[in-house]
Amino acid sequence: QVQLVESGGGLVQAGGSLRLACTASGRTFSTYAMGWFRQAPGKERAFLAGISWSGGRTHYADSVKGRFTISRDDAKNTVYLQMNSLKPEDTAVYYCAAGKSLLVPVLEDTYDYWGQGTQVTVSS
Repeated sequence: QVQLVESGGGLVQAGGSLRLACTASGRTFSTYAMGWFRQAPGKERAFLAGISWSGGRTHYADSVKGRFTISRDDAKNTVYLQMNSLKPEDTAVYYCAAGKSLLVPVLEDTYDYWGQGTQVTVSS
């Protein structure tokens, strides 16, 4: 069992930056691929970024490529999402997820564990 807790959300002006963190419980964090998703009001949850269990592979949605960076620190059981050049359309609840995969999962149902989410609001 893995429990995930996100932090770092908040209110930021357009063009600003935020760094989200997701800390996992348990001793097997390094064996999981990790991902970040978001859900805006009235929209389905969408994949943003993922990182393989080794950290050697990453994958990004086109909407955030070049602005967001995913990374992991296995010594801290934590995955990060650095978000730069934020736009009002980035406003959403952001979720991290963990999944057993050799690759970088993109689909929601390939992830086994989810955090409770953290709100990010970008003002114009």
